[in-house]
Amino acid sequence: MTILDEAPPATGRERPVPPTRRSLKPSKRRSVTAWLFLAPSLAVLAAFMVYPMIQAAYLSMTDYNLIRAAEWVGLDNYVELFQDASFWNAFWNTVLYAVVVTPITVVLALALAIFLDRQFVGRAFVRTAIFLPFIVSLGIIAIAWAFLMDPNIGLVTYWLSQVGVVSSQGILSDPNWAMPAVMFVGVWKNVGFYMVIYLAGLQSIPQELREAARLDGAGAWQRFRHVTLPLLSNQTMLVSVMALIATLQAFDQIYVMTHGGPYFKTETLVMLIYREGFQELRFGYGAAISWVLLLFVFLLSMIQYGFFQRRQVRF
Repeated sequence: MTILDEAPPATGRERPVPPTRRSLKPSKRRSVTAWLFLAPSLAVLAAFMVYPMIQAAYLSMTDYNLIRAAEWVGLDNYVELFQDASFWNAFWNTVLYAVVVTPITVVLALALAIFLDRQFVGRAFVRTAIFLPFIVSLGIIAIAWAFLMDPNIGLVTYWLSQVGVVSSQGILSDPNWAMPAVMFVGVWKNVGFYMVIYLAGLQSIPQELREAARLDGAGAWQRFRHVTLPLLSNQTMLVSVMALIATLQAFDQIYVMTHGGPYFKTETLVMLIYREGFQELRFGYGAAISWVLLLFVFLLSMIQYGFFQRRQVRF
């Protein structure tokens, strides 16, 4: 080997190699990688959510019936909407359904989670039985409950009519009982899902905190109120927001069970959107109702988020 084949000795005066223009800092490289992974999801959201929302905003200011070209009417659909008795009937039905179903679902899910967090024989079976309705098709559940509440062959209608609770015309045909019936099925269908969220939250609470409260002489109710419930604030916020949004968008279950009847007693805003858009072919008017519902849901969600954000507990 000759001397030319060996590397020259370091002198300590070598100039640092300047970075090339193509090289990226590690932080920028991570950002580019993250955006590349997010790009497919963002493209799907833009195509199936953002664009339809923009299109619906445009349609809400037109008179369009699928046959003739859309005619620009400005805010006329919104003016008509707030003067429409059908809209206010559906709005108050939606509010009633949400105000009753959401708190009952949240409280019942929390109570079931606390009960099923304990060890007892058959706990796995009870958990599965409560969660099972959530994974069954909502259409199938609605049809099954419609049969059970049928005035001629329904067992539930027969039992309740025997004790004088409802008339023989059937629960779903009774104006006084139709809404409570669909509320009951809504709670029964979704409570298992929210119970699982609370169960995960209960199992994440350090056992040392409960033991410390017990050693300090706190009873069962005091441990629940001052330890368990505050530490479940994140789960409560998630469950409350999700349950409220789901109830404000109630459609398929009620449509299958009652079609909005009797006498529009169970018609919600989403059902009114379907009726105006796809049955009356008033797509502009239906789009206007959709945007009012969207803004209403957004406003209530922000109020809930602000309320629970101030009570959030980190541990």
